[in-house]
Amino acid sequence: MVKWPALTLLLFHFCLKRRWVVGGWVGWLGLSIVAAIAPAPILAVPPASPPAETVIADAAVNPAAQGQTLTINGSPVAVPWMMVNGQIGLADYGLTAYLGATLLNNSDPNRQPVQWFTAPGSPVELSAWVQGGYRFLDIMPLAVRHGWQVQPQGGTLQITTAPAQVIALRRIAQPGGERLIVDLSGPVPATLADSADALTLTLGATADSRVVGDAIAAPAGSYLGALSVSPTTGGIRLQASTSSPPRLVTQANPNQIVIDIRADNLQPHSIAWAPGVRWQQRYVSVAGRPFPVYYLQIDPTQTSLRPIWTDPTTAVGTAPLTTIAQRWQAAAAINAGFFNRNNQYPLGAVRANNTWISGPILSRGVVGWNDQGQVRMERLALQQTLTTASGQSYPVLAINSGYVQAGIGLYTPAWGSTYRPVIESETVVTVVDDVVTAQQPAATIGSGGLPIPPNGYLLALRSYATAAQALPPGQRVTIASDLLPATMAPFPNLIGGGPLLIRDRALVLDANLEQFGTAFSTQAAPRSAIGLTATGEILLVAVHNSPQGPGPTLDQLAQIMLQLGSTNALNLDGGSSASLYLGGRLINRSPRTAARVNNGIGLFFP
Repeated sequence: MVKWPALTLLLFHFCLKRRWVVGGWVGWLGLSIVAAIAPAPILAVPPASPPAETVIADAAVNPAAQGQTLTINGSPVAVPWMMVNGQIGLADYGLTAYLGATLLNNSDPNRQPVQWFTAPGSPVELSAWVQGGYRFLDIMPLAVRHGWQVQPQGGTLQITTAPAQVIALRRIAQPGGERLIVDLSGPVPATLADSADALTLTLGATADSRVVGDAIAAPAGSYLGALSVSPTTGGIRLQASTSSPPRLVTQANPNQIVIDIRADNLQPHSIAWAPGVRWQQRYVSVAGRPFPVYYLQIDPTQTSLRPIWTDPTTAVGTAPLTTIAQRWQAAAAINAGFFNRNNQYPLGAVRANNTWISGPILSRGVVGWNDQGQVRMERLALQQTLTTASGQSYPVLAINSGYVQAGIGLYTPAWGSTYRPVIESETVVTVVDDVVTAQQPAATIGSGGLPIPPNGYLLALRSYATAAQALPPGQRVTIASDLLPATMAPFPNLIGGGPLLIRDRALVLDANLEQFGTAFSTQAAPRSAIGLTATGEILLVAVHNSPQGPGPTLDQLAQIMLQLGSTNALNLDGGSSASLYLGGRLINRSPRTAARVNNGIGLFFP
């Protein structure tokens, strides 16, 4: 047990002007001596039964201190933290990724049971709150229990854990996998690095070379290669090649880190992450084949969904979903529509607050919603007609789209500040205040593109000489638009994907109808989807490769969505794009394997 002078602890309390509960001592803080005292490290002296701290409401609070950097035994990592109402909150992924904690099932989003060197059935309960797109967990019960020193230093939160040693390393063969057990003299931070074919475990502990010697070699048929051990800041690093992704848990009595190497490594759980948001993951079987399914179950009356895309100033571009979500300050997000990977143009509907960022194509499936929690999925077409003052009419085939065909394409300021011709043969017409002001062949437009007027738009005429002749400078024009079906018109927000999987509880999958190719229709790959349940909940779903083989086909995805309770469901862009983000990290895959995407659906709290 580490002991600190009582005065140091009291001074820290006065500095924060907050109430703290440490080692069973409760104090209310005055104001008069704060300016003269510098904060000291928080000392954690284990009490008989460490309680969870007072719950912080979900509404935004003003932290006494906050930052974006965490150091654990001297090693810095990027994790948001805040100090508020006598608690130190760490973004929940910081506990799992850099301490080795496991989040357990819960029913109350304000309470999160955590397993970190605890006996089975005896987790530590941490208070939780959501702010700024992250879910914070109060780490003080863990600090108290395990004798950590915790100190804010500017924008950095420093955690120093009690020293410990590796007592033994053991490898145990198991059916379908292998287990590595690290016996320890006490609890230590544990980090598994992201790698496709290697185990890299960093421990805040020391080890004698004789202890690890017996576990270095890899037996024949091992799922885990030979171990190498090297020193690192604040501890040691174990490395080995592996044929399957590792899963880490900690245990007490004795203190152990257990790492399982196996193909079926998904740990099922159901976590009330925030009011109106439940994070679930489990295996769902279709015709005897299990698929790992990660999904968010959302109550739209307690949350808000919005289309999000790479850059709010332009429809063009790609970025990792994590980057997009954090740019928009979304608490959660899923990748959504298709796009051209070469020019990064969107290929499908993105409508935000009644503004077309990108228009629908090929009558493909879309999901629409409003701020009242109403959601609808349909195959959607946008009919637009350009009419001149002289009475000539021409169809406008697409708005703000990378889908190119002979005819007229419309590009508005939502596309960006400039437009670069997609094909060399097109003619670009500039319209300002409903009057044609210029007509320019693509060959004469420089590499910087043509400005899109803020009070107008551009028309890209592709193999359409008749329309070009009807649109000389000075011609007045109007554009009329209709959505089919008209039932989708009232929804201010729309995101396209396809194909539509389920409508009104019936399987309606028809990839050919939505003009998807045969290869796309039949391939087995990771998938993203959005579903709507009979109770009005929204499901954001990612499905990955089965332990027995590849990911699901579209038919299998539809069956999975039915099993999850969907009465309506839409396929979204999949493969390497399939990404599900929650509170600072991807929960369905390694960010290293996730492709850049153009757009997504973001979740926000009112």
